[in-house]
Amino acid sequence: MQSHRVRTFRSAFAFSRGFTLIELLVVVSILVVLAGLVGPRVMKALGSSKTKAARVQIEDLAGTLDIYRLEVGRYPSTDEGLQALVEDPGNADGWNGPYLKKSKVPKDPWKYDYGYRSPGEHGPFDLWSLGADNQEGGDGEDQDVYGWE
Repeated sequence: MQSHRVRTFRSAFAFSRGFTLIELLVVVSILVVLAGLVGPRVMKALGSSKTKAARVQIEDLAGTLDIYRLEVGRYPSTDEGLQALVEDPGNADGWNGPYLKKSKVPKDPWKYDYGYRSPGEHGPFDLWSLGADNQEGGDGEDQDVYGWE
């Protein structure tokens, strides 16, 4: 009677050793379909978060430029650029900087320099980021961000 139990246990164990090839293919197929559906949405969210971060940085830089103008009496020229916020350009009476906490002009979320022009075409100064490709035009993750919009 003892040997019958052992044989039954061994038989049951033999059938549950692992997954069949078909079961593995089904699981892998489901994972591929899920990745295909979720992946683009995650990448789109990542791209839009960088665009939002660029907008926030542009607003912060614009506020800092306003403080610079209050103390110096003018915005930095195009030639002086945003660097005037961290280093005295030499011809700015009343300069009381650096005006940025890290004493360094930040890069946009794509690691490029922000564009700056003063006087601007859209206001006293123009401030922008050209997105992931660092060229004018684009949408989605490559959306340009303009401080005057």
